[in-house]
Amino acid sequence: MIEVKELFEDIYAYDNGRVRAFLIKGENEDLLIDTLFKEDKLIPMIKKEDRSLKVVLTHSDRDHIGGLDEEVKECYIHLYDAADIKTTKVITIKEGDHISCGRYDFIVIHIPGHTKGSIALFDKEKGILISGDSIQKGGPIYMFGEHRDLDAYIASLKKLKNIKNDIKVILPSHHDCPIDPSYIEKDLEDILALKEGRLRHEKTPNMPCDTYHGTYVDYYYIEN
Repeated sequence: MIEVKELFEDIYAYDNGRVRAFLIKGENEDLLIDTLFKEDKLIPMIKKEDRSLKVVLTHSDRDHIGGLDEEVKECYIHLYDAADIKTTKVITIKEGDHISCGRYDFIVIHIPGHTKGSIALFDKEKGILISGDSIQKGGPIYMFGEHRDLDAYIASLKKLKNIKNDIKVILPSHHDCPIDPSYIEKDLEDILALKEGRLRHEKTPNMPCDTYHGTYVDYYYIEN
């Protein structure tokens, strides 16, 4: 069952208990950020015949792209994750592009690491950062698999740290939402501790990775 919650004026979270998508309401067009799993059937739930819908994907993990269906004629995703989209026409986006809807104007920030093409969307005037999976409270954040890159992820968190003073609130795709911008530095602290071998960890049941326990967030990871 999907829970719908209005977070801010014209910003709604659609949460299935495992992952959430965000819907931004505009005058004649709405903006959907991520699509949940295929079985959630999110697009038919929100699409209205008298309104167009723009779909932007923060990255290409299946819990974010699974809801793409024949009603979605095109979607926007970073070039480095675009090859994972098989069902819909892809329009690639890049660092610095603007995506506007209603009262909100988001700039694309490329934050690779969780995937090569992971992005965040930042409305500087409102101070709202939609972070995908890259910033979370508690976690775990997936950092194992061939398309994850620990060093790129660390660099991306340092990049976001540089604009932290402009961020008022973060909307993550998993776990607590909203969270405050201090989690940029908190997650960075924990991932640096992971890289330096300072985190307690144990085998994750039914998964080919260990769970690494940070002070603020856990990570699923496999040491090289």
